[in-house]
Amino acid sequence: MSHRVLRYGEPGSPDLLLLPGITSTALALDFVAHALSGEYRVYVPDIRGRGGTVAPDGGYTLREYAADAVALAEALDCERPVLLGHSMGARIAAATARLLPHGPLVLVDPPLSGPHRPYPTSASSFAEQLTEARRGTDAEGVARWYPHWPQRELAIRAQELPTCDPTAVAETHGDFERERFEPYWARLPAPVTLIRGAESPVVTDADVPALRRLNPQAQILEVPSAGHMVPWDNLDGFLDAVRTALDGKRAALGPPPAPESPDDGAEPTPSRPADAQQTATRPAPHPPGGPAGRSVPGRQS
Repeated sequence: MSHRVLRYGEPGSPDLLLLPGITSTALALDFVAHALSGEYRVYVPDIRGRGGTVAPDGGYTLREYAADAVALAEALDCERPVLLGHSMGARIAAATARLLPHGPLVLVDPPLSGPHRPYPTSASSFAEQLTEARRGTDAEGVARWYPHWPQRELAIRAQELPTCDPTAVAETHGDFERERFEPYWARLPAPVTLIRGAESPVVTDADVPALRRLNPQAQILEVPSAGHMVPWDNLDGFLDAVRTALDGKRAALGPPPAPESPDDGAEPTPSRPADAQQTATRPAPHPPGGPAGRSVPGRQS
């Protein structure tokens, strides 16, 4: 499997693996990665089936995603990285934590859906957004779905959403409603923090007591004026929560330094370039006989 990875921060800084959600690419989290890059060497992959990463015909379960994350961390020589994921990425981080030596674990609004609890955004709603994006949309069109987002992030979503493979999104959504998050959550050791939006329909007020009972040593933080898309809805509040989650582990997050320039002069973002790398990892072991990604040594865009 071959992944596109965006990198931020200075070599030699502590490693942080930032994992996007179901219809987000690495570039969609550019604004978060920049905010974290003053203290961390941040790696943001396009998850399989999104952005510049291979889209196999199948294999979009939590098990495959976690195997990809482990292979990426090994290929990038990440040393006990902080694992930070949003939504689908939070589920991946929780599953990866069982397989990979890691630092603090920060899970942002992980889906708590399962066989008896539908995910709040329906499969048909995701399909409609993908269809609109593939026909051609812009920031104004995306604002119909996310009316309070900053203009820059609306424009990036309009640009990036067409790269999300419909099969990847549909199968992942199905997995949200087949496999519960709570068994992973209950076994996560400290330090682990769950960050939720105060107005989120994904991790609700009513969910918090059960989450605390399942993992008493975990920290649960709430970001005001935010729904499920926590950093997009309230970036300052989100970064405050991340600072709290990592307090005592790393220094407080400071203003980001200028990002690195790509080696080959590519411009992977429309406004603030980040360093892009095509990283070849071992083929994910599930499902057997699935398609292997390209093996691309070295750094490419």
